[in-house]
Amino acid sequence: MLILGSGSPRRRELLARIGVVPDAIRAADIDESPLKGELPRPHALRLARQKAETIASTAPRDAFVLSADTVVAVGRRILGKPRDAAEAAQFLLMLSGRAHRVTTAICLAARGQTVCRAVETRVKMKRLSDVELSAYLRSGEWEGKAGGYAIQGLAAALIPEINGSYTNVVGLPLTETMNMLTGAGYPVPLESPAP
Repeated sequence: MLILGSGSPRRRELLARIGVVPDAIRAADIDESPLKGELPRPHALRLARQKAETIASTAPRDAFVLSADTVVAVGRRILGKPRDAAEAAQFLLMLSGRAHRVTTAICLAARGQTVCRAVETRVKMKRLSDVELSAYLRSGEWEGKAGGYAIQGLAAALIPEINGSYTNVVGLPLTETMNMLTGAGYPVPLESPAP
């Protein structure tokens, strides 16, 4: 039994690309605020582990619990999910014309152990014009997205360069996730599920 410890539809879609369909989806209700002085990578790892272990504590003993947490960071500053359009604009202006890092931590709790890994991708956003910024904010696509953008949506036109895993930026690095699942004994079919 595979439990996806995330309510993110993007993570479900990414897993489906490699033929993995979770048996259950459970989002852990945890405080996702960074600790004082916490850096982006340790922050993502802490949250992913906490999600996996929280869900595993009430799951069947034979379950595989997969969780993830994605963090967008400019230097040491973590850009979470914007509270409103004003904060989304602030984040996008901070990202405009510069490179930033997207880190996704993935954790798998299975057979009494929790294994975690963090994957980092460098992303460059073009310098945004006022028209582009206003249009993107009006789209509403920034809502619920770390850093205030979704690379798999309209923001694809704003990202001229990435160095690393594209699926990591979407929210779940597939190569590393597949390796983690197969390494723990969970079968990954690598085929699309029937429609």
